Amino acid sequence: MLKSKTFVRKTRSGGVMKIVREHYLRDDIWCGSEVCAECKQESTVLQRDACIESNLCSYPHYVIPDTNVVLHQVKSFLFCHPFFTFILLYNFYFSRETFIEREPGESANDRNDRAIRVAAQWYSQHLKTSESDADGLKVVLLTNDQGNKQKAEESGLLVYKCEEYIKSLIGNPELVDRLALSNDDKVLFPEHLPLSRIQAGIKSGAFVQGTFRASRDNYLEATVFVQGDGEESTEILIQGLQNLNRAVYQDVVAVQLLPQNQWVAPSSVVLQDEGAAKDDNEEEKEEDEEKAVNLKPTGKVVGIIKRNWRPFCGMLNISQIKESTRHLFTPADRRIPRIRIETRQASTLAGQRIMVAIDGWPKHSRYPNGHFVRSLGNAGEKDTEQEVLLLEHDVPHQDFSQAVLSFLPKMPWTITPEDMARREDLRNLTVCSVDPPGCTDIDDALHCRELNNGNLEVGVHIADVSHFIRPGNAMDREAANRGTTVYLCGKRIDMVPELLSSNLCSLRSNVERLAFSCIWEMNHEAEILKTRFTKSVINSKASLTYAEAQMRIDDTTKNDDITKSLRGLNKLAKILKRQRIQKGALTLSSLEVRFHIDSETHDPIDLQTKELMETNSMVEEFMLLANISVAQKIYDEFPDCAMLRKHPAPPPSNYDILLKAAKSKGVEIHTDTAKALADSLDVARVDGFPYFNTLLRILATRCMMQAVYFCSGMDSDFHHYGLASPIYTHFTSPIRRYADIIVHRLLAVAIAADSTYPDLMDKQKQSALANNLNYRHKMSQYAQRASVAFHTQLFFKSRGILNEEGFVLFVRKNAIIVLIPKFGLEGTVFFDAKDKAGPKLVFDEEGPTLNVEQHTFRIFDKVKVTISLDASNIQHQKIRMSLIDPVIPGVSVPAPEVEPQAKKPKLDH
Repeated sequence: MLKSKTFVRKTRSGGVMKIVREHYLRDDIWCGSEVCAECKQESTVLQRDACIESNLCSYPHYVIPDTNVVLHQVKSFLFCHPFFTFILLYNFYFSRETFIEREPGESANDRNDRAIRVAAQWYSQHLKTSESDADGLKVVLLTNDQGNKQKAEESGLLVYKCEEYIKSLIGNPELVDRLALSNDDKVLFPEHLPLSRIQAGIKSGAFVQGTFRASRDNYLEATVFVQGDGEESTEILIQGLQNLNRAVYQDVVAVQLLPQNQWVAPSSVVLQDEGAAKDDNEEEKEEDEEKAVNLKPTGKVVGIIKRNWRPFCGMLNISQIKESTRHLFTPADRRIPRIRIETRQASTLAGQRIMVAIDGWPKHSRYPNGHFVRSLGNAGEKDTEQEVLLLEHDVPHQDFSQAVLSFLPKMPWTITPEDMARREDLRNLTVCSVDPPGCTDIDDALHCRELNNGNLEVGVHIADVSHFIRPGNAMDREAANRGTTVYLCGKRIDMVPELLSSNLCSLRSNVERLAFSCIWEMNHEAEILKTRFTKSVINSKASLTYAEAQMRIDDTTKNDDITKSLRGLNKLAKILKRQRIQKGALTLSSLEVRFHIDSETHDPIDLQTKELMETNSMVEEFMLLANISVAQKIYDEFPDCAMLRKHPAPPPSNYDILLKAAKSKGVEIHTDTAKALADSLDVARVDGFPYFNTLLRILATRCMMQAVYFCSGMDSDFHHYGLASPIYTHFTSPIRRYADIIVHRLLAVAIAADSTYPDLMDKQKQSALANNLNYRHKMSQYAQRASVAFHTQLFFKSRGILNEEGFVLFVRKNAIIVLIPKFGLEGTVFFDAKDKAGPKLVFDEEGPTLNVEQHTFRIFDKVKVTISLDASNIQHQKIRMSLIDPVIPGVSVPAPEVEPQAKKPKLDH
């Protein structure tokens, strides 16, 4: 017995209880080593020949891990148990040789560390004094506590950090990948606050709640969109890994606003996390941003309110460590961080597109942890890449279920006498459709004829999809979920089954079709005298392309009914457009491309920007007019539940880049109103620079806000900024937009052509539906752009290197963004290099200008570049641009030999 301690304690009854505590120590606890002849034991625990070989410890040795190493690295040690011998000190508190008293003021943790050091010292001496052959056998202490390590070294012990020791192992490098991170000096991120504190903070105003939006161009930057009361909303800038604090794109987060003296400006650097796999404790270098201008409200993420994780598509970065099972997964979406997963299928999955789900993100890990879900196919293959872009943009693309298909009309289908009795017979009218080449889902047609009173009758006839899709059934629910048809290059993802989209609802020529018609009586100055809406039956006399319609209008030898109708429509459309522009409607510009596809291989063999004709504008004007007329009608009838579409005015700050670009060429742009902007753009010209106005309009388009659907009873601002219209909706494309089906149903009820149903008059449900439609529309646009980008890569893959002229569209701190008008293509010319010293760069935010080796780049500067496909990263293949002209030493590359392009095909598929 070492000592005895006696004390008294009062009982609940008021009495006194005497308590005696006695501490006994043993002198018969054996060390367990096979080489020890001093201790008497029946079995061997510590085997000398099981010691693992190490660069640090080239001699036989036992390993003593301290308590924290055992707690945090138990998985590593259990995994490698067959390879080396370690000592767990579970009896040293009861051994006479290793027991120590706790000193006054000493913490329990410090006393524990000291006891382990004493035990390690005892083992070292014990084995050294053993009569057996223990020469060269040593004891190594492992600890991740710097203070403990220093005191152990002062005591003459062999001591290493756990990570340091594991990395030194010669024969078992795979153990490095199984290292867990200690919590003492490896914490990378602040602790997330509990939900109770977050809720209290939001209530008190200390925190705000918003949606986390990671940057595509800079993985160290994000914004949090905070929806305020009414129309008020703000964006808070987040910069740096710790402030991002493990939030993932689309998470709902709690943000604490930083003091105003800590606000920063958005980064002007293009910075992407695409290097080799890094250790979790590797520090990321953040760019030193100039923060004196364009400061934004800046904050930090303090907690996660709702995770919006989904399975992500991407590729595996195979670990360089032999036989490792831990690897980094790189998502296709640059806004998603890389994910650490554990799999034994790495060699099989190499080069494949796979799906991975996130399981969690510990505060000590540079990356979140996840698991493998499924393989999608080989990277680079068209079918695989198309599947990836559909999944990444959350586009519902599965085959229609039998439950949906069961609501299709039975074939052969014909218009019944009951249908005719409830509709206006317009089959005698000279109706025709005008659409892009190859269009099969024709949902609009037009007619124009002169009336006996000298006025003109103009009709817009829209496919009556709502006749076939009835509220609440499986087909209706599926269409509402899909929201929109998605048009990819060479493929269409239909919102409704093909029997409807390309046949029964499509207003093809020379077949009878059900329609919903908007008919005006106009004078020759395009003034509307009367408007009426009717369910109808039509028989289109021609299905024309824009080019075919234009040739009819321009051909003076043609004077048939279809051509006369088109000429009348075109004449009125020009007047309508002029009237819209006078009211302040914007005429903006964006470059769309069209691929010529090989009919056998389905590869793109030519790429060109779409050419717009008068007939494009003609159709657009009457579709706009129909949408405005219907919007007013359904709002007048149903002011609380009309499905409308608005386009908010951009905040003044959105125009900063446009104003700077115009000013750099001596042009002044006014943005006080839409009309002021439109008038400014109309007169914006630069001598000797004919493309300047188009570039300016392209830039103005980038300044705009997104147009959105909304329920009239849930909002008060109906204005459509771009069209300069006080009210607007979508009525003209029900085959490909579900919003139009809702508008058709409202209009049908308004003219007593159909009955209503509860959900149609429920503004809460209409508002929720509008939110889904806005989301689906946005993701559809992103998917279409991704499809164009992929086909552009395929096109340049077969072309080698091309030389083209372009214009600087944006200036960044380390790069310029160049637009190639010929292909409608944008690319980045970088001036910094990771593997070598780059040129001297001087960036001026105010210009903005970038000075590179005495040459200054400004927005809209003309440049010449080489264009090629950079396939070094198979997942993120991209168009690479290198500067040819102006010539800058160390930056410009020699102009390559350009191979002749393939002949253009005769047909545009």
